[in-house]
Amino acid sequence: MKKLFTAVVTACALTASLSVQAETIKRKICVFDIVGNVGPVMGAMKDWKAAALDWGLETELVPYTNEAIAAEDLKAGVCDASLITGIRGRAFNKYAGTVDSIGAIPSMDHMKVVLQVLSHPQSADKLSQGSYQIMGIAPAGAAYVFVNDRQVNSLAKAAGKKVAVLEYDETQAKLVSQVGATPVASDITNFSTKFNNGVVDVIAAPLVAYNALELYKGLSPDGGIINYPLAQLTIQLIAKKDKFPAEMAQKSREYFYNNLHRITDQLDKEAQHVDKRWWVEIPDADKAEYEVMMQEARNQLRDEGYYDPDMLTLLRKVRCKMEPARAECT
Repeated sequence: MKKLFTAVVTACALTASLSVQAETIKRKICVFDIVGNVGPVMGAMKDWKAAALDWGLETELVPYTNEAIAAEDLKAGVCDASLITGIRGRAFNKYAGTVDSIGAIPSMDHMKVVLQVLSHPQSADKLSQGSYQIMGIAPAGAAYVFVNDRQVNSLAKAAGKKVAVLEYDETQAKLVSQVGATPVASDITNFSTKFNNGVVDVIAAPLVAYNALELYKGLSPDGGIINYPLAQLTIQLIAKKDKFPAEMAQKSREYFYNNLHRITDQLDKEAQHVDKRWWVEIPDADKAEYEVMMQEARNQLRDEGYYDPDMLTLLRKVRCKMEPARAECT
C-alpha cells in the first residue's frame, strides 16, 4: 500500500512538472541598445527576462547596436519581438508610435499618466495592430535641440542650418523644411558623428545621449542645448501577435509600467552628466509660439496619416487634466 501511495504521488508530481514545462514557451527577443550587451537597455531587459519566467516565458535576449536590423529581423521572423524606439515602431503600431509625437507630452509627469493608461487592460485592443502587438512601453527621455552655435536659439535663426533627421521618419524632414532649414538624412548610428564632426549644425537628442555619444564634442566650443523639450521619446517592445498569448502580453505591459521608476531614476542620473554651461534659456513668449507651432504640426501630420488621431486625443486629455489653464483646454 505504501509503495502504491508513493507511486501515485510520484506520478502526480511528474504530471505537474510536465504541465509546467508544457505551459512554458521559448521566444527570441531582439534588443536595440546602442552600447550593446553591457548597455543600460539590455540590463533592464535582463530584469524583465527574469520576471517573464513567472508568466511561463523563457527568452533569449539578443543585443543589436543597429536599430534598423532589429526592426527588419522582427519583420522577417528572426525575432519574435524587438525592443526599438517608438519613432521606428510607428510602422508597426501607429497608435503607440504617436506617443512620441512632437510637443504632445510636455513633461515626464505627463508621460507617467499616459503610460499608466496604456498599461491598463482596456488599452489592449489599441496596442494590437495587424500581426503585431505592443508588449511594453518605457520612456527614453525628452528630446532636446543641440546646436553647435548657441546663437541659434529661435526658429528664425535655424533657417539655412543643416539639421540631422531620421531618414525613416518623414515627419522630421517635413518639419525641418518648414522652418527653412536643410534636413540631412541620418540614423541613430551616425547622427551624433555628423554633429560632432560639424557635418550638421543641429540635432535633436535625449540627454542620455550626451555622454554615451560624446555630444559635448559637437557642442564645443560655442554650442548649446535649448532648454525646451521637443518630445518625450519612448522605447517599445513590439511582438509578433501569434507568438505571445494576449494575457502574457498584458503582464509584460504591466511590468513595464510597474517598473517605470527604475527607468526614470536612470534617466535622471544620466541627465546630471550634462554640464550646466551648455543650457540655453529661451523667452516664455517663444515657448508659447513653439507650442502653437507644434500643435499645428501635429494636426497636419495627423491629417496626412502619420499620427494616430485617437492617440492625439488621449494626449490632449492628459495635458488638459494636468494643466487645465492651457489655451487648447479653454
